[in-house]
Amino acid sequence: MPSPRISVSAAYLSVVGGIAALFCSVGFFIAFGIFQGYYKDEIMRDKSDFDISWIGSVLVFLLYISAPGCGVLVDVFGPRAMLVGGSVGVLLSIFLTSLCTQYYQFFLCQAVLLGISMAFITWPPMAVVSRHLPHRRGLALGIVTGGSSIGGVIWPIMIDQLLYKRELGFPWTMRVVGFTMMPILLIACLTITEPKTKPQVPQGASLAGNADSGASGGQSDGREEEKEKEKEPPSLLRNPVFVFLCLGFGLGFFGVFNPFFYISSYAAAHGVSPETSFYMISIINAASLLGRVVPGYLADRFGHYNVIICSLLSSGIISFCWTAVTSLSGLIVWSLVYGFFAGAILSLPGACVGKIATPRNQGRAIGFLQGTSAMTVLFGSPIGGQLLGKYGYLPLSMFTGATLSAGAVCLIAARLKLDSSLLASV
Repeated sequence: MPSPRISVSAAYLSVVGGIAALFCSVGFFIAFGIFQGYYKDEIMRDKSDFDISWIGSVLVFLLYISAPGCGVLVDVFGPRAMLVGGSVGVLLSIFLTSLCTQYYQFFLCQAVLLGISMAFITWPPMAVVSRHLPHRRGLALGIVTGGSSIGGVIWPIMIDQLLYKRELGFPWTMRVVGFTMMPILLIACLTITEPKTKPQVPQGASLAGNADSGASGGQSDGREEEKEKEKEPPSLLRNPVFVFLCLGFGLGFFGVFNPFFYISSYAAAHGVSPETSFYMISIINAASLLGRVVPGYLADRFGHYNVIICSLLSSGIISFCWTAVTSLSGLIVWSLVYGFFAGAILSLPGACVGKIATPRNQGRAIGFLQGTSAMTVLFGSPIGGQLLGKYGYLPLSMFTGATLSAGAVCLIAARLKLDSSLLASV
């Protein structure tokens, strides 16, 4: 049996690789707000915000709808091949986008190709890190998804500097982005590995507390595998907790990205200078970094479901108050608070699934959960853009708050199904 130090080193390296992967995937698409404004002002002046928002929405849709398939592939083949293929696809899409001039070209390169490729570098780290550190799953996944928040801070500032301050032009800005991603994606490909052995856990520990066998490369005799199969539930879809979980996150994801995409334009509409309003995107992403790590730590102590419910309810209330904030200082505070709670919503789904999934089907479960959120992600931002274009920011804020609050209600139902005790750490 390998020494614990080797196992721990592999786990920590996978966390580092996961941060690098999500920096280049979710961190990059969260910065789509700056592309939305640039395309509208410079490249696609004949297109509405509604039309342009479909590029970002389809990108996110393909990222999430690919999650179930990626979960199966990770369980069967491991992460390395997926990470390499996804990295090549991401770089190819970035360089092709630098050559685009027409709407359909941007749609094919930045929405379709980039969305599918990002799925291949996003979901393998989530599943693998969860297997490496089953007893610190919430904190570990919070740290990994923190890479997307770091990207959400750095990419907008970098792109803004290249496009506007240095006047490098759109084609070379995208090429610089691609060259910057190359070594970061290489780190992800080299450091993310499956656990080599099955971690030792106390007898009677929950299935969510075990690491993956089978798919992780560990060897066990046929009798042990048969026993594990007998312990597995017949189907996750027959588990009411999992159904409520999918429904709750699906509703939450309907609205959670709207402030990320529209906070900059809202600030500009209320007298904030274009140079300053742009930084609202970075502020909200910087706050979501803490929101991914701190709630993850608290969730391991007080319960993943308890923390995610509080985060959804808080985000919903804050969204209802969106249009009450009109000053620059108020917008900064609002962005910080919303970003913090939204960070937990984006980082804890995998940890919540870990409470009910078995080691063997954990990748599939995480993938299916994210896949069910894909349809709501696809339509969430365009609906928000349509509400904004026709009625203004108040209906947009009401829509965002209502979907987040409805998601919290569904997760309360899932939590009570899992344990009806109100004081339980679930």
